[in-house]
Amino acid sequence: MRTESIQHITVVGAGQMGHQIAMLCAIGGYETVIQDLSQGALHDAKQKLETIMSRWERKGKLTKAAIEAAFGRLTFTTDLREAVKETDFVIEAIVEKLDVKRELFKQLDELANPNVIFASNSSTIVNSLIAEVTNRKENVVNMHFFFPPLVMDCVEVVKSDATSDETARLTMEVCEKINRTAVLLNKEISGFIANRILGALQREAVYLYENGYASFEDIDLICKKALSHPIGPFELMDLSGIDVVNFVMRQRFEETGDPNDKPAKCVEERVNKGDLGRKTGRGFYEYAKEGVKG
Repeated sequence: MRTESIQHITVVGAGQMGHQIAMLCAIGGYETVIQDLSQGALHDAKQKLETIMSRWERKGKLTKAAIEAAFGRLTFTTDLREAVKETDFVIEAIVEKLDVKRELFKQLDELANPNVIFASNSSTIVNSLIAEVTNRKENVVNMHFFFPPLVMDCVEVVKSDATSDETARLTMEVCEKINRTAVLLNKEISGFIANRILGALQREAVYLYENGYASFEDIDLICKKALSHPIGPFELMDLSGIDVVNFVMRQRFEETGDPNDKPAKCVEERVNKGDLGRKTGRGFYEYAKEGVKG
């Protein structure tokens, strides 16, 4: 398959990652569909994108004409069959639960053309665990964007043993066309690169906090002042979503069986209270209600 043969991209999931990934694709020139089971989620996604693009226009990041053209390439639907009917490339951006992803990929395999590439935006789950429910393991790859995708210039592209070189190449080229720096991992490992490094930092930060060495605020402060990190590990958990952090920890523990990979007590407590970070207004910190800035 040639790069030019990829004209249509479908993003499944209109949540905090999916709608921004879809806008990147539309800005990059692809005819793009956002599919979500919830009409409300699609409505919210469109409103959020309109707000971000208005801000971009005011800042001079994109012209009004470019923004209008991008929205002209972007469509929204709750119908999965319709969303993948003419697509060339699917990016999955749904909840970070393996069983849910496997069920989706099974449906996609039945609905999409056999040549279509399936990319998972999972932040930690390796694609081989998902691809095994399909008949196209060579066409499945990880394509991990970072939050928020419209701001963060990095994508981890991860091959499994079954992922073909052509699938990896085309995925890297899609990243280039949507103006994102892609890094190729030739071997898959749970958590990939960035999240394994961040996870090690996060585990140590949580250990120090839960054992009373310092407050989480001061641990964040040290990371920012002494290590020059833009935000601290607890601020990052709030930004990513503490529920997402909990999902990732649970998935890692299921794979490794290592007690050190189990969700931390301070994480589980906040999930149980519904204090999930910025998106709920409270996590480790409290927040005024405002959208993600682009």
